[in-house]
Amino acid sequence: MLRRCPVCERDSIIGHGRRRKQAHDEHHDWIGIRRGLCPGCGKTFTLLPPLSPPYTHYSLLARAQALRRHFMEHCSWEEATPTLKDPDRVPDPSTLRRWSDGLDRSQPAASFQRRTFARLAHWLGHSAPANPQPESLSGLTQVLQVLWPLRL
Repeated sequence: MLRRCPVCERDSIIGHGRRRKQAHDEHHDWIGIRRGLCPGCGKTFTLLPPLSPPYTHYSLLARAQALRRHFMEHCSWEEATPTLKDPDRVPDPSTLRRWSDGLDRSQPAASFQRRTFARLAHWLGHSAPANPQPESLSGLTQVLQVLWPLRL
Protein backbone atom coordinates (compact mmCIF):
# COMPACT_ATOMS: atom_id res chain seq x y z
CA MET A 1 0.00 0.00 0.00
CA LEU A 2 1.19 3.48 -0.85
CA ARG A 3 2.08 5.31 2.37
CA ARG A 4 3.18 8.77 1.17
CA CYS A 5 0.32 11.24 0.93
CA PRO A 6 0.46 13.16 -2.38
CA VAL A 7 -1.20 16.18 -0.72
CA CYS A 8 0.80 16.72 2.48
CA GLU A 9 3.77 14.52 1.42
CA ARG A 10 3.98 12.67 4.75
CA ASP A 11 4.24 8.89 5.17
CA SER A 12 0.91 8.79 6.94
CA ILE A 13 -1.67 6.94 4.79
CA ILE A 14 -3.45 4.18 6.67
CA GLY A 15 -5.93 1.58 5.46
CA HIS A 16 -9.49 2.84 5.17
CA GLY A 17 -11.47 -0.10 3.85
CA ARG A 18 -12.05 -1.74 0.52
CA ARG A 19 -14.44 -1.46 -2.38
CA ARG A 20 -15.08 -3.18 -5.69
CA LYS A 21 -14.38 -1.83 -9.16
CA GLN A 22 -15.18 -3.15 -12.61
CA ALA A 23 -12.07 -4.39 -14.40
CA HIS A 24 -13.30 -6.65 -17.18
CA ASP A 25 -10.84 -8.92 -18.98
CA GLU A 26 -10.58 -12.65 -19.55
CA HIS A 27 -9.74 -13.27 -15.85
CA HIS A 28 -11.84 -10.69 -13.96
CA ASP A 29 -15.25 -9.04 -13.85
CA TRP A 30 -14.79 -7.09 -10.62
CA ILE A 31 -11.67 -6.55 -8.54
CA GLY A 32 -11.24 -5.56 -4.91
CA ILE A 33 -9.34 -2.35 -4.36
CA ARG A 34 -8.08 -0.71 -1.19
CA ARG A 35 -8.78 2.74 0.14
CA GLY A 36 -6.46 4.82 2.26
CA LEU A 37 -6.85 7.78 4.59
CA CYS A 38 -4.30 10.43 5.52
CA PRO A 39 -5.06 11.47 9.10
CA GLY A 40 -2.81 14.52 8.66
CA CYS A 41 -4.80 16.24 5.92
CA GLY A 42 -8.02 14.18 6.05
CA LYS A 43 -7.94 13.13 2.38
CA THR A 44 -9.21 9.72 1.30
CA PHE A 45 -7.51 7.86 -1.57
CA THR A 46 -8.42 4.91 -3.75
CA LEU A 47 -5.37 2.76 -4.39
CA LEU A 48 -5.86 1.26 -7.85
CA PRO A 49 -3.78 -1.60 -9.23
CA PRO A 50 -1.68 -0.61 -12.26
CA LEU A 51 -3.76 -2.68 -14.70
CA SER A 52 -7.02 -0.89 -13.90
CA PRO A 53 -6.98 2.79 -14.85
CA PRO A 54 -9.34 5.12 -12.98
CA TYR A 55 -12.86 5.71 -14.33
CA THR A 56 -12.72 2.66 -16.61
CA HIS A 57 -14.62 -0.61 -16.80
CA TYR A 58 -12.03 -2.61 -18.75
CA SER A 59 -8.50 -3.52 -17.66
CA LEU A 60 -5.36 -2.66 -19.61
CA LEU A 61 -5.13 -6.37 -20.52
CA ALA A 62 -8.45 -6.19 -22.38
CA ARG A 63 -7.49 -2.90 -24.03
CA ALA A 64 -4.09 -4.22 -25.12
CA GLN A 65 -5.70 -7.36 -26.53
CA ALA A 66 -8.18 -5.35 -28.62
CA LEU A 67 -5.50 -2.96 -29.90
CA ARG A 68 -3.16 -5.85 -30.73
CA ARG A 69 -5.91 -7.59 -32.70
CA HIS A 70 -6.77 -4.43 -34.61
CA PHE A 71 -3.27 -3.13 -35.39
CA MET A 72 -1.19 -6.31 -35.55
CA GLU A 73 -3.72 -8.87 -36.82
CA HIS A 74 -5.55 -6.29 -38.98
CA CYS A 75 -8.99 -7.17 -37.59
CA SER A 76 -11.86 -4.72 -37.88
CA TRP A 77 -12.95 -3.02 -34.66
CA GLU A 78 -15.92 -5.39 -34.50
CA GLU A 79 -13.61 -8.43 -34.75
CA ALA A 80 -10.98 -6.99 -32.39
CA THR A 81 -13.22 -7.37 -29.33
CA PRO A 82 -11.17 -8.69 -26.39
CA THR A 83 -11.88 -12.03 -24.74
CA LEU A 84 -13.80 -11.36 -21.52
CA LYS A 85 -14.80 -13.52 -18.56
CA ASP A 86 -18.39 -12.33 -18.94
CA PRO A 87 -19.32 -12.56 -22.65
CA ASP A 88 -22.27 -10.20 -22.04
CA ARG A 89 -19.91 -7.29 -21.23
CA VAL A 90 -18.43 -6.91 -24.73
CA PRO A 91 -17.43 -3.29 -25.43
CA ASP A 92 -18.98 -1.48 -28.35
CA PRO A 93 -16.73 -0.96 -31.43
CA SER A 94 -16.87 2.80 -30.79
CA THR A 95 -15.36 2.14 -27.34
CA LEU A 96 -12.54 0.14 -28.94
CA ARG A 97 -11.87 3.02 -31.34
CA ARG A 98 -11.81 5.47 -28.44
CA TRP A 99 -9.14 3.35 -26.69
CA SER A 100 -6.86 4.01 -29.65
CA ASP A 101 -7.45 7.80 -29.69
CA GLY A 102 -4.26 8.61 -27.77
CA LEU A 103 -2.07 6.49 -30.02
CA ASP A 104 0.23 7.84 -32.69
CA ARG A 105 -1.34 6.25 -35.80
CA SER A 106 1.98 6.11 -37.65
CA GLN A 107 3.54 3.99 -34.88
CA PRO A 108 0.77 2.55 -32.70
CA ALA A 109 3.03 0.02 -30.97
CA ALA A 110 5.59 2.65 -29.94
CA SER A 111 2.89 5.06 -28.75
CA PHE A 112 1.19 2.35 -26.69
CA GLN A 113 4.59 1.26 -25.38
CA ARG A 114 5.41 4.73 -24.01
CA ARG A 115 2.09 5.03 -22.19
CA THR A 116 2.21 1.49 -20.80
CA PHE A 117 5.80 1.70 -19.59
CA ALA A 118 5.18 5.11 -18.02
CA ARG A 119 2.31 3.60 -16.02
CA LEU A 120 4.40 0.56 -15.03
CA ALA A 121 7.35 2.77 -14.02
CA HIS A 122 5.04 4.88 -11.85
CA TRP A 123 3.60 1.73 -10.25
CA LEU A 124 6.98 0.11 -9.67
CA GLY A 125 8.42 3.33 -8.25
CA HIS A 126 5.67 3.75 -5.66
CA SER A 127 4.33 0.38 -4.67
CA ALA A 128 6.79 -2.36 -5.60
CA PRO A 129 7.97 -4.38 -2.61
CA ALA A 130 11.69 -4.28 -1.85
CA ASN A 131 11.90 -8.04 -2.38
CA PRO A 132 9.19 -8.96 -4.91
CA GLN A 133 7.56 -12.32 -4.48
CA PRO A 134 6.46 -14.36 -7.51
CA GLU A 135 2.78 -13.77 -6.73
CA SER A 136 3.29 -9.98 -6.83
CA LEU A 137 4.62 -10.29 -10.39
CA SER A 138 1.76 -12.44 -11.73
CA GLY A 139 -0.15 -9.38 -12.99
CA LEU A 140 2.94 -8.13 -14.80
CA THR A 141 3.40 -11.56 -16.39
CA GLN A 142 -0.15 -11.40 -17.79
CA VAL A 143 0.55 -7.96 -19.27
CA LEU A 144 3.76 -9.12 -20.90
CA GLN A 145 1.97 -12.12 -22.44
CA VAL A 146 -0.54 -9.76 -24.08
CA LEU A 147 2.07 -7.19 -25.13
CA TRP A 148 4.69 -9.65 -26.41
CA PRO A 149 3.19 -9.97 -29.93
CA LEU A 150 3.48 -6.18 -30.28
CA ARG A 151 7.29 -6.55 -29.90
CA LEU A 152 7.46 -3.63 -27.49
